[in-house]
Amino acid sequence: MKFIVIGITDNPKPFFPPEVLEIIKNGKVFSGGKRHHEIVAPLLPKEAAWIDITVPLDAVFDKYKNTPSFRRGTGGGLIVFASGDPLFFGFANTLQREFPDAELKVYPTFNSLQMLAHRLVMPYHDMHIVSLTGRPWDKLDEALIKGYPLIGCLTDKHKTPHAIHQRMMEYGYDNYQMTIGENLGNDRTERVSRYDDGTDYTNPNCVILQQTEEHPHPFGIPDNEFTLLDGREKMITKMPVRLLTLQALELSKRKVLWDIGFCTGSVSIEARLQFPHLQIEAFEIRPECEAIIQENMRRFGAPGINIHIDDFLGCCDAVAAPDAVFIGGHGGHLREIMEKVLTVLAPDGIIVMNSVIAPKVTTDSHQLWDEACIALGLRQDPPIRVQLNDNHPITILRCRR
Repeated sequence: MKFIVIGITDNPKPFFPPEVLEIIKNGKVFSGGKRHHEIVAPLLPKEAAWIDITVPLDAVFDKYKNTPSFRRGTGGGLIVFASGDPLFFGFANTLQREFPDAELKVYPTFNSLQMLAHRLVMPYHDMHIVSLTGRPWDKLDEALIKGYPLIGCLTDKHKTPHAIHQRMMEYGYDNYQMTIGENLGNDRTERVSRYDDGTDYTNPNCVILQQTEEHPHPFGIPDNEFTLLDGREKMITKMPVRLLTLQALELSKRKVLWDIGFCTGSVSIEARLQFPHLQIEAFEIRPECEAIIQENMRRFGAPGINIHIDDFLGCCDAVAAPDAVFIGGHGGHLREIMEKVLTVLAPDGIIVMNSVIAPKVTTDSHQLWDEACIALGLRQDPPIRVQLNDNHPITILRCRR
């Protein structure tokens, strides 16, 4: 099995070195997007066959498999045209994944972000790259939280420059200058410009974000800066306890955090800012808490927390499985919650809960925790007990499988 993947730009009269021209001249079966076909059509042999790359890709791959030139020894291989550098978030990566045993030869050209940097005469060796092409926001969110000085974004028809700008403004990331490159390589329609709300940007395009100033993320958000549930200060995990809780969750090596009973969202938000690689799933039964956590997410620049408003026991089945779980509230159903968590918790996963001992509390949550751990066969780590000022003592509890 053999593929020859040739990178091209949007130039309507592409330049290819003699070696590539010879490959095209002798080719029999070609493939690429419709835009690629329009560009290279004058160069293709008269009897050439063309396979459009369209979704669903499985249908395209079936056509590849039924093509004689696909097999080594029966022709020069199937020739595929792809944008820019086919190994840079490109179609060559898809071919490697789908046909791991295939022989692959790649002839790259500049990718769009390289071309945009060249137009700006901008050194780009430290650029952090984010692909939003058919992908969610999480990698851009992570890059913004980490505060990379230079971010390059590959866009699509949904994750447009306007959509990127709107998301950045919603979460307070106004500390970047955005430059857009459209139709790069096409000497008739190429345009490079600073972002403007009133401009219609044509596809294909890409974006470079240049940081103008740092966006502060404190290590520990002061409690009085959060929007609270009914203004009740006791309904928030205090900052020092919050940071100890994050430490207990071992989040630097975790992938998915469940925050059960998030209330104001203080634990989820602190975790998002300190460990932006995390996927965070936040659960709460009180509908009024949804607006509260969203306001706090915007206030502190913490996009990307997935919010679930419902009874936890009935709404967690379709959610990504966790390797770290914080139980901030259990409503008297602690054992049931822990039992449910154990059906999906990663083998090395941990569960953490904070227990407070107060005179008016009728149910000892520490006792409920101990009983649940024994019944479910969980191994407990030594608890950590802290007391802040005149507040009641808090015990940080942690268990494992």
